[in-house]
Amino acid sequence: MKLGPHLHRIGNDIVAAYLVVTDEGVTVVDAGLPGHWKDLTRELEGLRLSPADVKGVILTHGDSDHLGFAERLRRDHGVPVFVHEADAERARTGAKPKTAAGPMRLGPTLGFFWYALRKRAVPTTYVKEVTAVQDGDVLDLPGSPVILGMPGHSPGSIAVHVPVADAVFVGDALTTRHVLTGRVGMQPAPFTDDPAQASASLGRLAEVQASWVLPGHGAPWRGSPADVAAAVRTGGA
Repeated sequence: MKLGPHLHRIGNDIVAAYLVVTDEGVTVVDAGLPGHWKDLTRELEGLRLSPADVKGVILTHGDSDHLGFAERLRRDHGVPVFVHEADAERARTGAKPKTAAGPMRLGPTLGFFWYALRKRAVPTTYVKEVTAVQDGDVLDLPGSPVILGMPGHSPGSIAVHVPVADAVFVGDALTTRHVLTGRVGMQPAPFTDDPAQASASLGRLAEVQASWVLPGHGAPWRGSPADVAAAVRTGGA
């Protein structure tokens, strides 16, 4: 799905990943689930591109529903995979604390897990080698992505600001569709390690000038990142 001249989304409102497309190649932000590989190649083919044009994958954090096809790109095409140093072990092994899921409704919860199974979420394909990034890094990738530390959902959660795409990719720092309740609108994401820290981290979005706020789950949001962050912190919208 094309969102803008340099911006594409694959997946759907349950699980999404994004492509930043420039003359220098493609940067992938999050890698969805393993079954999204076909969505990736279909989107690239529509642009007359291939996996060989992908220059890097940036993971907003190390949870399994964001790792998806990252290892396949790394292993088969030599594409480096970037993740915050605090989530590097999570991306390589899945090591993480147990967290409370929070509220849920049967229909949306079953829908999420059924979709994950259809997209081959089990077994998880972890990333054998990652390149660690830190807050403030500007990566030498198409679009010159800027890393914003957003700890809370996980210790190494980040947002990725890409000015050429007029977008900030927020992973699970917030969601616009709760995968366990089906509720739509701006709100905290489930399965968050430290909800208080995640809420405090949303203040980083006030630094960002962009027209798109793009979560890993839920519809793309067109609007000010600062307004989005304020709405989540005051109870959602």
